[in-house]
Amino acid sequence: MPGIGPRTAQRLALHLLRQPEEQIRSFADALLAARTEVGHCQTCHHLSAEPTCEICRNPERANGQICVVADSRDLLALERTREFSGHYHVLGGLISPMDGIGPDLLQISSLVKRVAANNTEEVILALTPSVEGDTTSLYVARLLKPFTRVSRIAYGLPVGSELEYADDVTLSRALEGRRSME
Repeated sequence: MPGIGPRTAQRLALHLLRQPEEQIRSFADALLAARTEVGHCQTCHHLSAEPTCEICRNPERANGQICVVADSRDLLALERTREFSGHYHVLGGLISPMDGIGPDLLQISSLVKRVAANNTEEVILALTPSVEGDTTSLYVARLLKPFTRVSRIAYGLPVGSELEYADDVTLSRALEGRRSME
């Protein structure tokens, strides 16, 4: 599993083997239930057990802003800062021709339709500062500029790092220091 090295995997396996069979079955059932019951929000594509996620259903969220992220881990990292009160859009990855990932494999067209149909004041691109993140940001910004103002979070994050590993203060400052995509 991502983020788990051989020693941690061994400790987890040994811990599970010491547990009563009933507890192991309950754990396995919970994993299977999560796999079958959790899907994607029809609006923003964040993980959700409902057709529309909790964030999209929240009437207290600011409707005029959409923060675009690569995946749900990045959304959760930004939510931890409690600095952004708008809505999100999860692309499902980044454009990466070397890996065979083009714009058509991501949730970019649904983002453009969403922004064009709503009165979106600003789209904030919160994508990883990498070659793939920059490529995706430039591509998305070009598509959205006819409809709304497009900004990108500041480069307070080290180039090549992942949003999910950044601390809350760094993410907060990156949101505050965003700039327009010109």
